[in-house]
Amino acid sequence: MIKRLLSSMLLSSTLLFSPFSLAAEPVDINTATAEQIASALNGVGAAKAEAIVAYREAHGPFVAVEQLTDVKGIGPATVDKNRTLILLEAGQAE
Repeated sequence: MIKRLLSSMLLSSTLLFSPFSLAAEPVDINTATAEQIASALNGVGAAKAEAIVAYREAHGPFVAVEQLTDVKGIGPATVDKNRTLILLEAGQAE
């Protein structure tokens, strides 16, 4: 009985706190590597992350999140679902 109760409590606490441990950290797309971008943003794999870095290297830092739609393969839906995970600290004017 106690073993079952402890197992249930462990499972409940794991399920309760797992969204917080799995949540991605925001990423500064002006300084991050392609690997960091791919692991932080939903729907952005290695190829799209490489395209983001290549665009940044060719055009300079991003100054608005919406500029990501200029990158081939990145559309408004991808930007919208990742908006809270995208930082632009290195590209913003001070």
